[in-house]
Amino acid sequence: MPSSVPSVPSPRGRPQPVLGPPASAAVFLVVTVDPGGEPAASEVLAELPGLERAFAFPHPEGRLSCVAGIGAQAWDRLYGAPRPAALHPFRELTGPRHHAVATPGDLLFHIRAARPDLCFALTTEIMKGLRGAATVQDETQAFAYYDARNLLGFVDGTENPVGADAAEAALIGDEDPEFRGGSYAIVQKYLHDVAAWERLTTEEQERVMGRTKATGLELDAPGSHKDVNTVLGPDGAEQRILRAAMPFGRPGRGEFGTYFIAYARDPQLTETMLRRMFVGTPAGGPDPLLDFSRAVTGTLFFVPSADLLQDLSEHGKPR
Repeated sequence: MPSSVPSVPSPRGRPQPVLGPPASAAVFLVVTVDPGGEPAASEVLAELPGLERAFAFPHPEGRLSCVAGIGAQAWDRLYGAPRPAALHPFRELTGPRHHAVATPGDLLFHIRAARPDLCFALTTEIMKGLRGAATVQDETQAFAYYDARNLLGFVDGTENPVGADAAEAALIGDEDPEFRGGSYAIVQKYLHDVAAWERLTTEEQERVMGRTKATGLELDAPGSHKDVNTVLGPDGAEQRILRAAMPFGRPGRGEFGTYFIAYARDPQLTETMLRRMFVGTPAGGPDPLLDFSRAVTGTLFFVPSADLLQDLSEHGKPR
């Protein structure tokens, strides 16, 4: 992959808070824009930085942030040409046993904070602006669980890049200069069969995950979830994306899941990982974790830089 993103983005490529730290609470909101709802959707995107500041300023300890993404069809309806080079609808995958569905989604709002009430408040204001103009396809309220674990009991996100490496993995560089500082987000909502998972011994669970349960250390486990999700570049180095997945659930309804979101400067890398997971490779697969986790959504979004989002609100297209 190209490697032209510096550690400090240029003034015209100031990113949205894609690189933000893990949060205690999150809301993942995906909507489709109704016919005739384009002006309202554009207005909400234009007002989003101000809404975020209004709720965040009195509560700095809450660390409220919001990342907005735009789907391929919505981009064409709202802004037209030029389109980000790698923006396209999510590509459905059908493997020998598992299916990665493609589901509708024009706008993504990834809202994070240390307090769930701040996430709730910002989501409420966003929906006020979209009332009568958009249809909610999915709203998931997520939370941090114990020591960064998922609901299957394993530490999640230990391999995430940090600092300059995170910017290198997640932010578009000179390969698409009009959209520099942006990113691509792929989201999938997974539901877990916790009852079946808990019938496995700890050792069996560790072989599926490719990590120890207590410490998250990597195991030599060919064909494991960790093994299938490792993609090497031409130089033999591991290729990285920036994950911000979080657990969600409603125990009273028997619902336990993980909301997967991955930011990347090129969605092809995330798509390669998903293809290995769902379809497999000549060396093996598919991902054994999918025997216990089912994808029920799948959407791809372009995340403009903060500067481009401002330009779009002022001029209706990239300058």
